[in-house]
Amino acid sequence: MKVRYVPLRPNKNLGIAGKIFLLIGVIYLLFLVFSWGYVKVDKILLDKSFSEIMKEEKANKPKIMAKQRKLLEERYNLTPKTTTEVTMSGGKPLPVGPTARLKNGLTFEDLASMSPEEIKEKGVFPYLPLPHPHPQNGGMVFPPVQTKIHPELVRFDVDFDLPDAFLPEFPPPLYLTTHPELGDVSKGKEITLDNYYELFKDILTPVQLEGLRLLLTKFPQQQFNATDDRKSEKPSLGVSCFDCHVNGHTTGQFHLNPDNRPQETRFRIDTVSLRGTHIQQLFGSKRSIRSVEDFCEFEQRSAYFDGDHTLAAKKGINPLSREQVMHMAQFINIIDFPPAPKLNRYGRLDPAKATEKELLGEKIFFGKGKCGYCHPAPYYTDQLMHDLKVERFYQGRPEGPIKTFTLRGLKDSPPYFHDGRLLTIEDTVEFFNLVLELKLTREEKEALVAFLRQL
Repeated sequence: MKVRYVPLRPNKNLGIAGKIFLLIGVIYLLFLVFSWGYVKVDKILLDKSFSEIMKEEKANKPKIMAKQRKLLEERYNLTPKTTTEVTMSGGKPLPVGPTARLKNGLTFEDLASMSPEEIKEKGVFPYLPLPHPHPQNGGMVFPPVQTKIHPELVRFDVDFDLPDAFLPEFPPPLYLTTHPELGDVSKGKEITLDNYYELFKDILTPVQLEGLRLLLTKFPQQQFNATDDRKSEKPSLGVSCFDCHVNGHTTGQFHLNPDNRPQETRFRIDTVSLRGTHIQQLFGSKRSIRSVEDFCEFEQRSAYFDGDHTLAAKKGINPLSREQVMHMAQFINIIDFPPAPKLNRYGRLDPAKATEKELLGEKIFFGKGKCGYCHPAPYYTDQLMHDLKVERFYQGRPEGPIKTFTLRGLKDSPPYFHDGRLLTIEDTVEFFNLVLELKLTREEKEALVAFLRQL
């Protein structure tokens, strides 16, 4: 039997009034379909008042943070050990590791002798992905050293979770490619809208100065704004680019990678430094953005709101013109790496300045350690993405390809890896010794750490 499909057409006998009525009905139906998501969001938000949500989440915060603290203490020895033999560029002592707590009485040498399959089967891999303390809410979380000065960045639902010893210094120094002779042009201060003009009026072009102003201007962000679903106690103007990238660097702030779903299984991601952006080619949390200009625009339009354009419009998005974006990029592109006095113009150690241990570390870096394949001199990045297949070592979903970050200025940027799971340079060396199956000796690992501190 053949089925005949008859196209739906208004009845010719309806008349003008009937057709108008039918048209209005169709338009209304379409409105309901397309607005369903908005209605749903509003309904959820209006189920409880802001004060009720805040009271409830304030009450839950101690339990959430106690759970995260327990997880961290199971994984790491959080009692800080530091050294002043080499310090961060501003003088803060470097944290010393490794900090990972190994299971079953194992040593790192024991782990290095095991196959990935054996490590996975026994569940003894020490460097599992580091979760956000509150993955359901997600969002940017700022360290206490910053929120003490900027209480508007305090959240009522979650706190920062890592000790200050494992974070970059605050405020970090700022170096410019256009004025290497000036050293730290921030003069030890946090750059803000109140002081930027006085600090930079004589050393920046008008375009660069305007770009810096925009980088210091607060825009609404998902957790920090004036709406009733914010996570700050008081209404907020939002956050600026330089709230996260303080002085063009980082102070260890973290959030959730906006590119993965579902929410609870998304990767934690650390704020990266903007130092040396001029030599980089991949940007964004999935490294899919190919220019600094596009990155600036993406961050404000999408990442600030977790990729939700509906919420962006609701909270008060501030669209930037392409000219403004270019001004921001003009300044970002002159943020330089910190000085590395033992490196020559080719990014290699000067034998007249380096110690024997550092020179041995350099030899291992470009030889047995295989680091130089992905981190070639002079900037110690190959501008590519690589999949380390870390899931070979533990039960969990694949982490996928990750950008090769530059290692210049490495000592200024703990914790390490994209989610901060490696608290020290020593932990980073142990991680790659396992993942790349290098079989480095203890002396070789110590030499490699000594070299990495000079970059």
